[in-house]
Amino acid sequence: MFAILTVCTGNICRSPLAEQLLRTRLADLDPYVASAGTRGLPAAPMTVEAAHIARALGVPDADTDAHRSRFLTEQHLDTPDLILAMTREHRRAIAELAPSRLRSTFTIREFARLAAAVPADEVRAAADAAAAPSEKLRAAASVVASYRGLVPSPEDPADDDVVDPYRQPWETYLLSAQQLEPAVTAVAATVRAALT
Repeated sequence: MFAILTVCTGNICRSPLAEQLLRTRLADLDPYVASAGTRGLPAAPMTVEAAHIARALGVPDADTDAHRSRFLTEQHLDTPDLILAMTREHRRAIAELAPSRLRSTFTIREFARLAAAVPADEVRAAADAAAAPSEKLRAAASVVASYRGLVPSPEDPADDDVVDPYRQPWETYLLSAQQLEPAVTAVAATVRAALT
């Protein structure tokens, strides 16, 4: 088994959507995918808008209905093999809680941007040197992290973030999903390259 954690602010819009999309798209690999928020109400459901988008993107109703938010703690950061923040601010909060996990922590759009530059053979070679699925994913994440500084940063640093749609109009939810969904696709492709 391997584990992925997604992190946003309130754990009711972006991170549960990312969690559920990854779980759905990697279901055949039996992942453990969870999410948490750096602030917000405990045990709150997804917003209606985020749940609607999740369903439209193929997430089962039971997943969206079952979601309840939770606060991010240091313990949540012990076991995930890959930690995906929605913004640079969330990545910074993760680094403050668990500095040793920085090499496994990315904003989800940063991961997608870096992974696009990494040859699939390089990911596979690193993963093949490991035994368990968890170790394979950590090896792949390490390879992607090694491209920091080699791949040009975006002109606008905010291009590594997923916009927060909470309490915003429907158009902002759509924009957030349009930023998030391609990044989820890139993460899933890298995970598959490492594990299959």
